[in-house]
Amino acid sequence: MPIQPVHFFLPGAGLALLLAMTACTMPSKSPIADSYGSQPQLPKPKSSLLPTVNIAPAKGWPEGKMPTPATGLKVQAFAKGLQHPRWIYVLPNGDVLVAETDAPPKPDDSKGIKGKIMKWVMQRAGSSHPSANRISLLRDNNGDGVAEQKTVFLQNLNSPFGMVLVGNMLYVANTDALMRFPYQAGATQITATGTKVLDLPAGRLNHHWTKNVIANPTGSKLYITVGSNSNVAENGLDQEEGRALIMEFDLANAQARPFATGLRNPNGMDWQPQSGKLWTVVNERDELGNDLVPDYLTSVKDGAFYGWPYSYYGQHVDTRVKPQNPARVARAIPPDYALGNHTASLGLSFYTADLMPHYRNGALIGQHGSWNRKPHSGYKVIFVPFQNGQPFGQPQDVLTGFLSEQGKAFGRPVGVTVDSAGAILVADDVGDVIWRVSPLNTAAK
Repeated sequence: MPIQPVHFFLPGAGLALLLAMTACTMPSKSPIADSYGSQPQLPKPKSSLLPTVNIAPAKGWPEGKMPTPATGLKVQAFAKGLQHPRWIYVLPNGDVLVAETDAPPKPDDSKGIKGKIMKWVMQRAGSSHPSANRISLLRDNNGDGVAEQKTVFLQNLNSPFGMVLVGNMLYVANTDALMRFPYQAGATQITATGTKVLDLPAGRLNHHWTKNVIANPTGSKLYITVGSNSNVAENGLDQEEGRALIMEFDLANAQARPFATGLRNPNGMDWQPQSGKLWTVVNERDELGNDLVPDYLTSVKDGAFYGWPYSYYGQHVDTRVKPQNPARVARAIPPDYALGNHTASLGLSFYTADLMPHYRNGALIGQHGSWNRKPHSGYKVIFVPFQNGQPFGQPQDVLTGFLSEQGKAFGRPVGVTVDSAGAILVADDVGDVIWRVSPLNTAAK
Protein backbone atom coordinates (compact mmCIF):
# COMPACT_ATOMS: atom_id res chain seq x y z
CA MET A 1 0.00 0.00 0.00
CA PRO A 2 1.25 3.51 -0.67
CA ILE A 3 2.18 5.51 2.41
CA GLN A 4 -0.53 8.00 3.22
CA PRO A 5 0.23 11.30 4.97
CA VAL A 6 -1.07 11.69 8.51
CA HIS A 7 -3.06 14.89 8.86
CA PHE A 8 -2.36 16.52 12.19
CA PHE A 9 -0.38 19.51 13.44
CA LEU A 10 3.24 18.71 14.15
CA PRO A 11 4.73 21.07 16.78
CA GLY A 12 8.21 22.50 16.28
CA ALA A 13 9.77 20.15 18.82
CA GLY A 14 8.10 17.15 17.21
CA LEU A 15 9.31 18.23 13.79
CA ALA A 16 12.84 18.61 15.10
CA LEU A 17 12.69 15.11 16.59
CA LEU A 18 11.31 13.70 13.36
CA LEU A 19 14.07 15.32 11.34
CA ALA A 20 16.67 14.07 13.80
CA MET A 21 15.34 10.56 13.22
CA THR A 22 15.63 10.89 9.46
CA ALA A 23 19.14 12.26 9.88
CA CYS A 24 20.20 8.85 11.20
CA THR A 25 19.74 7.33 7.76
CA MET A 26 22.83 5.45 6.61
CA PRO A 27 24.81 7.15 3.82
CA SER A 28 25.20 5.60 0.40
CA LYS A 29 28.05 3.14 -0.05
CA SER A 30 27.91 3.38 -3.84
CA PRO A 31 29.95 5.91 -5.84
CA ILE A 32 27.72 8.60 -7.32
CA ALA A 33 29.39 7.89 -10.67
CA ASP A 34 27.47 4.59 -10.79
CA SER A 35 24.27 6.55 -11.37
CA TYR A 36 25.55 8.48 -14.41
CA GLY A 37 25.72 7.47 -18.05
CA SER A 38 23.84 5.29 -20.50
CA GLN A 39 24.00 2.18 -18.26
CA PRO A 40 23.46 3.32 -14.64
CA GLN A 41 23.56 0.89 -11.73
CA LEU A 42 20.05 0.45 -10.29
CA PRO A 43 20.08 -1.33 -6.89
CA LYS A 44 17.02 -2.72 -5.18
CA PRO A 45 14.65 -0.03 -3.86
CA LYS A 46 14.56 0.80 -0.16
CA SER A 47 11.23 2.17 0.99
CA SER A 48 10.81 3.87 4.37
CA LEU A 49 8.06 5.64 6.27
CA LEU A 50 10.03 8.89 6.23
CA PRO A 51 12.34 10.17 3.50
CA THR A 52 16.02 10.81 4.02
CA VAL A 53 16.40 14.50 4.90
CA ASN A 54 19.92 15.81 4.32
CA ILE A 55 19.56 19.49 3.57
CA ALA A 56 22.33 21.82 2.48
CA PRO A 57 21.13 24.95 4.32
CA ALA A 58 21.09 28.06 2.14
CA LYS A 59 23.98 30.31 3.14
CA GLY A 60 24.70 32.59 0.18
CA TRP A 61 28.12 33.60 -1.12
CA PRO A 62 30.59 35.16 1.34
CA GLU A 63 32.33 38.29 0.13
CA GLY A 64 35.01 37.40 -2.41
CA LYS A 65 33.84 33.79 -2.79
CA MET A 66 32.73 32.39 -6.17
CA PRO A 67 32.12 28.97 -7.69
CA THR A 68 35.03 27.09 -9.24
CA PRO A 69 35.19 26.80 -13.04
CA ALA A 70 36.79 23.92 -14.95
CA THR A 71 40.44 24.17 -15.94
CA GLY A 72 40.95 26.80 -18.63
CA LEU A 73 37.77 28.68 -17.75
CA LYS A 74 36.96 31.71 -15.61
CA VAL A 75 33.79 32.77 -13.84
CA GLN A 76 32.45 36.22 -13.00
CA ALA A 77 29.17 37.60 -11.71
CA PHE A 78 27.14 38.78 -14.69
CA ALA A 79 24.46 40.17 -12.35
CA LYS A 80 24.07 40.29 -8.56
CA GLY A 81 21.33 41.26 -6.14
CA LEU A 82 18.55 39.41 -7.91
CA GLN A 83 15.59 37.87 -6.09
CA HIS A 84 15.63 34.08 -6.48
CA PRO A 85 16.60 33.96 -10.19
CA ARG A 86 15.48 30.64 -11.65
CA TRP A 87 15.42 30.80 -15.44
CA ILE A 88 17.24 32.81 -18.10
CA TYR A 89 16.62 33.54 -21.78
CA VAL A 90 18.81 35.44 -24.25
CA LEU A 91 17.05 37.74 -26.73
CA PRO A 92 18.34 38.13 -30.31
CA ASN A 93 19.96 41.50 -29.51
CA GLY A 94 21.94 39.96 -26.61
CA ASP A 95 19.75 41.22 -23.76
CA VAL A 96 19.24 38.64 -21.04
CA LEU A 97 15.87 38.00 -19.43
CA VAL A 98 15.75 36.44 -15.97
CA ALA A 99 12.66 35.09 -14.20
CA GLU A 100 12.85 36.18 -10.55
CA THR A 101 10.35 33.75 -9.16
CA ASP A 102 9.43 31.22 -6.50
CA ALA A 103 6.60 28.83 -5.72
CA PRO A 104 3.06 30.20 -5.58
CA PRO A 105 0.83 29.61 -2.56
CA LYS A 106 -0.20 25.93 -2.59
CA PRO A 107 -1.84 25.21 0.77
CA ASP A 108 -2.81 21.63 0.00
CA ASP A 109 0.82 20.68 -0.66
CA SER A 110 1.88 21.15 2.99
CA LYS A 111 -0.68 18.96 4.75
CA GLY A 112 0.33 16.01 6.90
CA ILE A 113 3.71 15.11 8.35
CA LYS A 114 5.48 14.79 5.00
CA GLY A 115 3.98 18.02 3.76
CA LYS A 116 5.26 19.89 6.80
CA ILE A 117 8.70 18.33 6.41
CA MET A 118 8.82 19.33 2.76
CA LYS A 119 7.80 22.90 3.54
CA TRP A 120 10.57 23.12 6.14
CA VAL A 121 13.05 21.52 3.73
CA MET A 122 12.28 24.07 1.01
CA GLN A 123 12.66 26.96 3.43
CA ARG A 124 16.01 25.66 4.68
CA ALA A 125 17.13 25.09 1.09
CA GLY A 126 16.40 28.71 0.16
CA SER A 127 12.98 28.43 -1.45
CA SER A 128 9.36 29.08 -0.43
CA HIS A 129 9.83 32.85 -0.12
CA PRO A 130 7.15 35.13 -1.57
CA SER A 131 7.68 35.17 -5.32
CA ALA A 132 8.90 38.41 -6.94
CA ASN A 133 6.67 37.46 -9.89
CA ARG A 134 8.69 39.42 -12.40
CA ILE A 135 11.03 39.11 -15.33
CA SER A 136 13.99 41.48 -15.35
CA LEU A 137 16.10 42.53 -18.33
CA LEU A 138 19.90 42.64 -18.03
CA ARG A 139 22.08 44.45 -20.55
CA ASP A 140 25.86 44.43 -20.87
CA ASN A 141 26.45 47.76 -22.63
CA ASN A 142 30.24 47.67 -22.88
CA GLY A 143 30.85 43.96 -23.48
CA ASP A 144 32.85 43.34 -20.28
CA GLY A 145 30.76 40.36 -19.21
CA VAL A 146 28.88 42.30 -16.51
CA ALA A 147 25.35 43.68 -16.87
CA GLU A 148 25.46 47.39 -16.10
CA GLN A 149 21.78 47.91 -16.83
CA LYS A 150 18.84 46.20 -15.12
CA THR A 151 15.17 47.01 -15.67
CA VAL A 152 11.89 45.40 -14.67
CA PHE A 153 10.81 43.95 -17.99
CA LEU A 154 7.52 42.35 -16.94
CA GLN A 155 5.83 42.35 -13.55
CA ASN A 156 2.68 41.16 -11.77
CA LEU A 157 3.13 37.66 -13.18
CA ASN A 158 2.21 34.42 -11.40
CA SER A 159 5.32 32.39 -10.56
CA PRO A 160 6.77 32.75 -14.09
CA PHE A 161 9.42 30.36 -15.35
CA GLY A 162 9.99 29.61 -19.05
CA MET A 163 10.23 32.33 -21.72
CA VAL A 164 10.53 32.19 -25.52
CA LEU A 165 10.36 34.79 -28.30
CA VAL A 166 8.53 33.84 -31.49
CA GLY A 167 8.53 36.63 -34.05
CA ASN A 168 7.49 39.75 -32.17
CA MET A 169 5.65 37.86 -29.43
CA LEU A 170 7.17 36.85 -26.10
CA TYR A 171 5.59 33.79 -24.52
CA VAL A 172 5.86 33.39 -20.74
CA ALA A 173 4.93 30.23 -18.85
CA ASN A 174 3.28 31.25 -15.59
CA THR A 175 2.52 28.46 -13.16
CA ASP A 176 -1.13 28.44 -14.24
CA ALA A 177 -1.17 29.77 -17.81
CA LEU A 178 0.85 30.41 -20.94
CA MET A 179 0.85 34.17 -21.59
CA ARG A 180 1.73 36.20 -24.71
CA PHE A 181 3.15 39.74 -24.76
CA PRO A 182 4.09 42.01 -27.69
CA TYR A 183 7.83 42.67 -27.91
CA GLN A 184 9.84 45.34 -29.75
CA ALA A 185 13.56 44.80 -30.38
CA GLY A 186 15.65 46.74 -27.88
CA ALA A 187 12.75 47.42 -25.50
CA THR A 188 13.69 47.44 -21.82
CA GLN A 189 10.13 47.11 -20.55
CA ILE A 190 6.79 45.69 -21.62
CA THR A 191 3.78 47.56 -20.28
CA ALA A 192 1.13 45.99 -22.49
CA THR A 193 -1.38 43.66 -20.89
CA GLY A 194 -0.62 40.05 -21.68
CA THR A 195 -3.01 37.67 -23.43
CA LYS A 196 -3.73 34.25 -21.95
CA VAL A 197 -3.01 31.67 -24.62
CA LEU A 198 -3.50 28.44 -22.69
CA ASP A 199 -4.50 27.35 -19.19
CA LEU A 200 -1.93 25.15 -17.43
CA PRO A 201 -2.56 22.76 -14.50
CA ALA A 202 -2.11 24.50 -11.14
CA GLY A 203 -4.48 24.81 -8.16
CA ARG A 204 -4.13 24.45 -4.40
CA LEU A 205 -1.86 21.41 -4.61
CA ASN A 206 0.43 22.30 -7.57
CA HIS A 207 3.31 20.17 -6.28
CA HIS A 208 5.72 20.79 -9.16
CA TRP A 209 4.87 24.37 -10.06
CA THR A 210 7.51 25.27 -12.67
CA LYS A 211 6.41 25.37 -16.32
CA ASN A 212 8.97 25.77 -19.10
CA VAL A 213 8.33 26.63 -22.75
CA ILE A 214 10.42 26.53 -25.93
CA ALA A 215 9.58 26.84 -29.64
CA ASN A 216 10.47 24.51 -32.48
CA PRO A 217 13.02 25.86 -35.00
CA THR A 218 10.33 27.13 -37.37
CA GLY A 219 8.37 28.87 -34.64
CA SER A 220 5.16 27.05 -35.50
CA LYS A 221 4.82 25.03 -32.29
CA LEU A 222 5.57 25.46 -28.61
CA TYR A 223 6.56 22.72 -26.15
CA ILE A 224 5.56 23.14 -22.51
CA THR A 225 6.67 21.11 -19.49
CA VAL A 226 4.21 20.23 -16.72
CA GLY A 227 5.48 18.33 -13.66
CA SER A 228 3.53 15.84 -11.57
CA ASN A 229 1.36 16.78 -8.60
CA SER A 230 3.12 14.36 -6.24
CA ASN A 231 6.08 12.05 -5.77
CA VAL A 232 4.42 8.82 -7.01
CA ALA A 233 0.71 9.67 -7.35
CA GLU A 234 0.14 9.36 -3.57
CA ASN A 235 -2.47 12.13 -3.83
CA GLY A 236 -4.53 10.06 -6.26
CA LEU A 237 -4.31 9.65 -10.01
CA ASP A 238 -7.19 12.08 -10.43
CA GLN A 239 -4.81 14.84 -9.26
CA GLU A 240 -2.43 14.03 -12.13
CA GLU A 241 -4.73 14.92 -14.99
CA GLY A 242 -2.75 16.80 -17.64
CA ARG A 243 0.51 16.49 -15.67
CA ALA A 244 3.86 14.67 -15.81
CA LEU A 245 4.25 15.41 -19.50
CA ILE A 246 5.51 17.66 -22.25
CA MET A 247 2.70 19.35 -24.14
CA GLU A 248 2.79 20.45 -27.78
CA PHE A 249 0.90 23.63 -28.66
CA ASP A 250 0.20 24.49 -32.31
CA LEU A 251 0.24 28.27 -32.71
CA ALA A 252 -1.74 28.21 -35.96
CA ASN A 253 -4.84 26.50 -34.58
CA ALA A 254 -4.28 27.07 -30.82
CA GLN A 255 -4.61 23.33 -30.15
CA ALA A 256 -2.65 21.53 -27.43
CA ARG A 257 -1.92 17.83 -27.12
CA PRO A 258 0.30 15.59 -24.98
CA PHE A 259 3.58 15.11 -26.86
CA ALA A 260 5.27 12.74 -24.38
CA THR A 261 3.98 11.44 -21.04
CA GLY A 262 5.21 9.64 -17.92
CA LEU A 263 7.83 12.32 -17.21
CA ARG A 264 7.71 13.04 -13.46
CA ASN A 265 9.14 16.56 -13.53
CA PRO A 266 10.65 17.73 -16.82
CA ASN A 267 12.18 21.22 -16.80
CA GLY A 268 14.98 22.10 -19.23
CA MET A 269 14.38 21.45 -22.93
CA ASP A 270 16.47 22.11 -26.04
CA TRP A 271 17.02 20.92 -29.60
CA GLN A 272 20.08 18.75 -30.15
CA PRO A 273 21.94 20.43 -33.04
CA GLN A 274 23.19 17.27 -34.80
CA SER A 275 19.93 15.30 -34.80
CA GLY A 276 17.42 18.14 -34.56
CA LYS A 277 15.54 16.19 -31.87
CA LEU A 278 13.95 17.59 -28.74
CA TRP A 279 15.72 16.64 -25.47
CA THR A 280 14.77 17.24 -21.85
CA VAL A 281 16.09 16.71 -18.33
CA VAL A 282 13.76 15.09 -15.80
CA ASN A 283 13.68 14.91 -11.99
CA GLU A 284 12.78 11.38 -11.00
CA ARG A 285 11.05 10.03 -7.85
CA ASP A 286 12.16 10.05 -4.21
CA GLU A 287 11.95 7.80 -1.13
CA LEU A 288 13.50 4.67 -2.64
CA GLY A 289 16.85 5.21 -0.94
CA ASN A 290 20.05 7.12 -1.57
CA ASP A 291 20.77 5.27 -4.79
CA LEU A 292 17.44 5.48 -6.59
CA VAL A 293 16.21 6.90 -8.87
CA PRO A 294 18.65 8.69 -11.19
CA ASP A 295 17.47 11.92 -12.74
CA TYR A 296 17.98 11.75 -16.48
CA LEU A 297 18.57 13.36 -19.87
CA THR A 298 16.57 11.94 -22.74
CA SER A 299 15.42 12.55 -26.26
CA VAL A 300 11.68 13.14 -26.33
CA LYS A 301 9.81 10.91 -28.75
CA ASP A 302 6.35 11.86 -30.00
CA GLY A 303 3.77 9.66 -28.26
CA ALA A 304 6.30 7.99 -25.96
CA PHE A 305 5.56 7.01 -22.35
CA TYR A 306 8.47 7.17 -19.89
CA GLY A 307 7.00 5.24 -16.97
CA TRP A 308 5.87 7.65 -14.27
CA PRO A 309 4.29 6.81 -11.89
CA TYR A 310 4.07 3.07 -12.52
CA SER A 311 7.72 2.41 -13.31
CA TYR A 312 11.10 4.08 -13.39
CA TYR A 313 14.01 3.98 -15.80
CA GLY A 314 12.01 2.00 -18.28
CA GLN A 315 10.10 -0.94 -16.85
CA HIS A 316 11.35 -1.10 -13.23
CA VAL A 317 8.01 -1.34 -11.41
CA ASP A 318 7.32 0.96 -8.47
CA THR A 319 5.24 -1.21 -6.14
CA ARG A 320 4.10 1.81 -4.10
CA VAL A 321 1.71 2.91 -6.85
CA LYS A 322 -1.85 1.63 -6.52
CA PRO A 323 -3.49 0.42 -8.63
CA GLN A 324 -0.70 -1.09 -10.71
CA ASN A 325 -0.88 -0.84 -14.48
CA PRO A 326 1.16 -3.59 -16.23
CA ALA A 327 -0.05 -2.51 -19.67
CA ARG A 328 1.36 0.98 -19.21
CA VAL A 329 4.61 -0.41 -17.80
CA ALA A 330 5.01 -2.58 -20.88
CA ARG A 331 4.96 0.61 -22.99
CA ALA A 332 7.52 2.46 -20.88
CA ILE A 333 10.80 3.26 -22.62
CA PRO A 334 14.07 3.90 -20.79
CA PRO A 335 15.71 7.32 -20.96
CA ASP A 336 18.98 7.88 -22.81
CA TYR A 337 21.35 9.04 -20.08
CA ALA A 338 21.35 9.04 -16.26
CA LEU A 339 22.35 12.23 -14.42
CA GLY A 340 22.91 10.93 -10.90
CA ASN A 341 20.61 10.07 -8.02
CA HIS A 342 18.64 13.00 -6.60
CA THR A 343 20.79 15.63 -8.37
CA ALA A 344 17.72 17.75 -9.23
CA SER A 345 18.90 18.36 -12.79
CA LEU A 346 16.90 21.35 -14.05
CA GLY A 347 18.72 23.46 -16.64
CA LEU A 348 19.54 22.23 -20.15
CA SER A 349 21.22 23.97 -23.06
CA PHE A 350 23.06 22.49 -26.03
CA TYR A 351 26.21 24.40 -26.90
CA THR A 352 26.36 25.62 -30.51
CA ALA A 353 28.67 28.66 -30.23
CA ASP A 354 32.31 28.98 -31.31
CA LEU A 355 33.86 30.45 -28.14
CA MET A 356 34.39 27.07 -26.46
CA PRO A 357 34.55 24.52 -29.31
CA HIS A 358 35.27 21.61 -26.94
CA TYR A 359 31.66 21.93 -25.75
CA ARG A 360 30.09 22.07 -29.20
CA ASN A 361 26.96 19.94 -29.71
CA GLY A 362 27.00 18.69 -26.10
CA ALA A 363 24.59 19.37 -23.23
CA LEU A 364 25.16 21.85 -20.41
CA ILE A 365 23.08 20.88 -17.38
CA GLY A 366 22.36 22.78 -14.18
CA GLN A 367 22.07 20.44 -11.18
CA HIS A 368 20.19 22.21 -8.40
CA GLY A 369 21.29 19.65 -5.81
CA SER A 370 19.81 17.01 -3.52
CA TRP A 371 17.90 17.48 -0.28
CA ASN A 372 17.30 13.79 0.46
CA ARG A 373 20.53 11.96 -0.25
CA LYS A 374 23.57 11.12 1.88
CA PRO A 375 26.04 12.34 0.84
CA HIS A 376 24.82 15.32 -1.19
CA SER A 377 24.68 15.04 -4.97
CA GLY A 378 24.43 17.64 -7.70
CA TYR A 379 25.16 21.27 -6.76
CA LYS A 380 27.09 21.92 -9.97
CA VAL A 381 26.92 22.53 -13.70
CA ILE A 382 28.02 19.60 -15.84
CA PHE A 383 28.65 18.96 -19.52
CA VAL A 384 27.59 15.76 -21.31
CA PRO A 385 29.48 15.22 -24.59
CA PHE A 386 27.51 14.16 -27.67
CA GLN A 387 28.58 12.34 -30.81
CA ASN A 388 26.30 11.80 -33.81
CA GLY A 389 23.35 13.13 -31.87
CA GLN A 390 23.76 10.83 -28.83
CA PRO A 391 25.48 11.15 -25.42
CA PHE A 392 29.04 9.92 -25.65
CA GLY A 393 31.26 9.42 -22.62
CA GLN A 394 31.26 10.54 -19.01
CA PRO A 395 29.98 13.91 -17.77
CA GLN A 396 32.48 16.70 -17.12
CA ASP A 397 32.30 19.32 -14.38
CA VAL A 398 31.93 22.88 -15.68
CA LEU A 399 31.17 24.82 -12.50
CA THR A 400 31.51 23.46 -8.95
CA GLY A 401 32.13 24.76 -5.43
CA PHE A 402 28.50 25.54 -4.58
CA LEU A 403 28.76 23.70 -1.23
CA SER A 404 30.90 24.68 1.74
CA GLU A 405 33.07 22.14 3.55
CA GLN A 406 30.38 22.08 6.25
CA GLY A 407 27.71 21.15 3.71
CA LYS A 408 26.03 24.54 3.45
CA ALA A 409 24.90 25.89 0.10
CA PHE A 410 26.63 29.04 -1.09
CA GLY A 411 24.41 28.75 -4.16
CA ARG A 412 22.29 26.38 -6.23
CA PRO A 413 22.45 26.37 -10.05
CA VAL A 414 19.19 26.21 -11.98
CA GLY A 415 18.77 27.57 -15.51
CA VAL A 416 21.70 27.37 -17.93
CA THR A 417 22.02 29.08 -21.30
CA VAL A 418 24.59 30.57 -23.68
CA ASP A 419 24.91 34.31 -24.30
CA SER A 420 25.43 36.06 -27.63
CA ALA A 421 29.24 35.89 -27.25
CA GLY A 422 29.24 32.15 -26.52
CA ALA A 423 29.79 32.35 -22.76
CA ILE A 424 27.73 30.17 -20.41
CA LEU A 425 25.20 31.86 -18.12
CA VAL A 426 24.02 30.13 -14.95
CA ALA A 427 21.11 31.25 -12.74
CA ASP A 428 21.91 30.73 -9.04
CA ASP A 429 18.72 31.04 -6.99
CA VAL A 430 20.36 30.83 -3.54
CA GLY A 431 23.26 33.18 -4.33
CA ASP A 432 20.85 35.54 -6.17
CA VAL A 433 23.46 35.77 -8.93
CA ILE A 434 23.81 35.00 -12.60
CA TRP A 435 27.29 33.58 -13.20
CA ARG A 436 29.11 33.92 -16.54
CA VAL A 437 31.65 31.25 -17.57
CA SER A 438 34.11 31.93 -20.41
CA PRO A 439 37.63 30.92 -21.52
CA LEU A 440 40.39 32.05 -19.18
CA ASN A 441 42.48 33.58 -21.95
CA THR A 442 39.65 35.40 -23.72
CA ALA A 443 38.47 38.90 -22.89
CA ALA A 444 34.76 39.39 -22.37
CA LYS A 445 33.04 40.64 -25.48
